[in-house]
Amino acid sequence: MSNRLVDSYRNWRQYRDTYNELMRLNQRELDDLGINRYDIPEIARKSGRR
Repeated sequence: MSNRLVDSYRNWRQYRDTYNELMRLNQRELDDLGINRYDIPEIARKSGRR
């Protein structure tokens, strides 16, 4: 399997895991972290990059 494919898969998994974890938080928990719900996709995208 090519390294690019493996890296893409790992990045996608990191995005998905981060997105799902943040979406599970309630509004108070997000407020405590200083995160708006609409920022979650961008935060998750950044977590998937290396």
